[in-house]
Amino acid sequence: MTTTATGTRTSHVMNAVRGRIAGRMLGPGDRLPSIRNFATTMGVSPSTVVEAYDRLAAEGLIRPQQGSGFYVTGAALPPLKLAEAETPKARAVDPFWVSRQSLDADDTTLKPGGGWLPADWMPNDALRRAIRSLARSDDALLAYYGSTRGSPALRRLLLGRLAENGIPAARDNLLLTSTGTQALDLICRFLLRPGDTVLVDDPCYFNFQAMLKAHQVKVIGVARTHHGPDIAAFEATLAAHRPRLYITNSTIHNPTGSTLSPQIAHRVLNAAAANETIIVEDDIFADFEPDPSTRLAALDGLERVIRIGSFSKTLSAAVRCGYIAARPDWVEGLIDLQIATNFGGPSPIASEIITHMLAGGGYRKHMEDVRRKLVRIRRETADRLFRVGIEPWLMPRGGIYLWCRLPEGLDSGEVAQAALAQGVVLAPGNVFSVSQSAGNFMRFNVALMVEPRIYTVLADVMKRPVSSVSPA
Repeated sequence: MTTTATGTRTSHVMNAVRGRIAGRMLGPGDRLPSIRNFATTMGVSPSTVVEAYDRLAAEGLIRPQQGSGFYVTGAALPPLKLAEAETPKARAVDPFWVSRQSLDADDTTLKPGGGWLPADWMPNDALRRAIRSLARSDDALLAYYGSTRGSPALRRLLLGRLAENGIPAARDNLLLTSTGTQALDLICRFLLRPGDTVLVDDPCYFNFQAMLKAHQVKVIGVARTHHGPDIAAFEATLAAHRPRLYITNSTIHNPTGSTLSPQIAHRVLNAAAANETIIVEDDIFADFEPDPSTRLAALDGLERVIRIGSFSKTLSAAVRCGYIAARPDWVEGLIDLQIATNFGGPSPIASEIITHMLAGGGYRKHMEDVRRKLVRIRRETADRLFRVGIEPWLMPRGGIYLWCRLPEGLDSGEVAQAALAQGVVLAPGNVFSVSQSAGNFMRFNVALMVEPRIYTVLADVMKRPVSSVSPA
């Protein structure tokens, strides 16, 4: 081996350690992997790891401890890095890549990888009426902070909706938050500490992974089946790792569209209780269901299950408000945490608009119309995808997503990069997969798949070596 090759491998190991420290996978006082184990992980010789550790120790980033190994010192700890600092198009195809492309692309870009309904599907006239009604509101509504639990009127409406789903919630069980994302963030802040283990479905909503990385926890995935998590693997994983949290969508699962069966639900709850694992049930797609299905929160009674939700998918992503339903003592702690991080509950203006939208029968009629549209367009999208060689993993009972398998031999990350060069933002499988085992899958939003050019681009980038297409 040449000196140059040795130096390159040593630098590679050093950069891997720096990356783990920057990403907070290793913190001050943590022990580094043993030399032999890390050499196996990195595919280098133990002497290369020794050289890398010695150099990092010389820099003051780590320190040796006689007979015990090497430890992080915390000296000049760099800011938390969730991803490499690159231009959004050039960076690796990860959850941040998908989010940035979807949120920042201009109106000429097609976004079938996005996670929302088209603007003209939303109840915009009703929203405008609700906004105009604010002009007649008291000055206090327009000027003051929100209360710590959020709008009493909106909470009353939400309690009624929870009761319809069989969830026995009272006033003390409910807290409004600024968004559904903030609801999950508050729960993670409240219940997790760096180094804890969290279980998610594999695949799962990609922003679960992004948020958990920010909270510096260990993330483990369990395979998702058509009826919920692979229950044998779920039970074994809980017994082996005793994760602090399990975060899931029970119904209209993102990205697969699958729905939890009653049999699997009971075994999930029993395994979680036996291993003291708390379940966070993200129910943001509840209103896309034609009929209510099994809810972990309903079976558990909000003892060890926390339910979160919002209306960003069904009403407006521009007027956002989320909620947390949990046992009262946890809600009390979450209230204090929301005060510390947000100084009060969600915007009273946003809460008033959503209350106005939910109070009449207009919201139910809106969602009935949305569900009817989705039934038709889901079938049409599946047929059009099939004609270009893409097959749905299942046909979901509701929701906006199709989780699809690409033709054999194609990598969905490369397909997504090639499609981006032609003005189409896609959501490749591995951004949803903790184990990186979904490289042959893609998530499509059927409501955003009506433009024929999407299928033309898909056919084009799949029929030739996508690695030969340079991203724009």
